[in-house]
Amino acid sequence: MTTITLEVPDFLEENHSDTVRFLAAKLYESGKLSLGQAADMASLTKQTFADILADYGVNYINYSFEDVMADVARISK
Repeated sequence: MTTITLEVPDFLEENHSDTVRFLAAKLYESGKLSLGQAADMASLTKQTFADILADYGVNYINYSFEDVMADVARISK
């Protein structure tokens, strides 16, 4: 894994693990990381990470409206 140094306001460093978990959750939400990769980034198990996603406003099932409609179209054929 690569290390990136970010400059963040001091108050974010006070809650370092929460900040990392937030970033991992948002990267998962955007599809940049898989659940396992995001859990590794946050130093959590997949189950524990999945359990905390809602704390950051992220759905465990990352299934967009467009994905649903594409599946409906495929099934309807």
